[in-house]
Amino acid sequence: MRDIKQFCKAAEPEFSNVETSGYVGFANLPNQVHRKSVKKGFEFTLMVVGESGLGKSTLVNSLFLSDLYPERVVPDAVEKQHQTVKLDASTVEIEERGVKLRLTVVDTPGFGDAIDNSDSFSAILEYIDEQYERFLRDESGLNRRNIVDNRIHCCFYFISPFGHGLKPLDIEFMKKLHCKVNIVPVIAKADVLTKKEIQRLKCRIMQEIEDNGIKIYPLPDCDSDEDEDYKEQVRQLKEAVPFAVCGSTTLLEVKGRKVRGRLYPWGVVEVENPEHCDFIKLRTMLITHMQDLQEVTQEVHYENYRSERLAKSVRKNTNPIIKDENGTTGEVLSDKDRILREKEEEIRRMQEKLAQMQAKIQAQK
Repeated sequence: MRDIKQFCKAAEPEFSNVETSGYVGFANLPNQVHRKSVKKGFEFTLMVVGESGLGKSTLVNSLFLSDLYPERVVPDAVEKQHQTVKLDASTVEIEERGVKLRLTVVDTPGFGDAIDNSDSFSAILEYIDEQYERFLRDESGLNRRNIVDNRIHCCFYFISPFGHGLKPLDIEFMKKLHCKVNIVPVIAKADVLTKKEIQRLKCRIMQEIEDNGIKIYPLPDCDSDEDEDYKEQVRQLKEAVPFAVCGSTTLLEVKGRKVRGRLYPWGVVEVENPEHCDFIKLRTMLITHMQDLQEVTQEVHYENYRSERLAKSVRKNTNPIIKDENGTTGEVLSDKDRILREKEEEIRRMQEKLAQMQAKIQAQK
């Protein structure tokens, strides 16, 4: 009996040492999430909107060091007269240090190229709503394990540098879009402007955005326990909005080093030089706040669409469908219209009975 007790005591795990050390082990939970996320990979959808010739495709290729448009054909002026806005989605798998990113870039060729641009953004709005509707259907379906998220997480809106601020089309489009997607304004081809001109244009654009009540993507504030370097980085990113950028995939040799830039008679504009443009700041903003862009899309824009969609479904189910005497189906009425319709039917029936009674009296006479 004594041997059995000694054996059982020896087999007992020594929990006392763990308890006194004050370490349980849930501090490793972030590592588990990290391993699972890396294994699953990440998804991100970026939309680029702007007039033709502003360097949208070049900038996207420069940001992700890939060629997303290898077979693009640029239409001539005659074709643009009859061209409508169409959406071109390109997906590429990018892997960096074992981390996989499924990047989808939605381009909008034809935007702002027509003579009458009053209806140029309807196709873009429909596309954004279609992605929300598809995600809602998948989320409400039976198989929810392998849902592909094609919702637009961020929209780079390209602003022409050849002007004195926003055009009416820019203002109208962003006002239509800001409640559906995260807008990041970008000044295209900033290498055509001097530093003073860029700063003046930035101030003008931000003032017009504020005056028109346009909500662009707000960079999240830093917590008090964040390190000073990160706080300084976020401060610089906020001051850089709208980002004045230029893109290039051409490698040039400058003072014995290879850089991506644009060669001019007076020198070289280095794309990745913070003194030349905000390309690095734009890429830093996109990469370091990619998760926040997805969360804002899920918790704000998608939830707004989902609430409106479900509210419409409830109203549609509660409102009766009116049928006439022949049994044909009519329109779906609101509660107020339904009550009015019932009152009108009641008055009509009373008038018919009154007419019958008058006819009988006349016949008896």
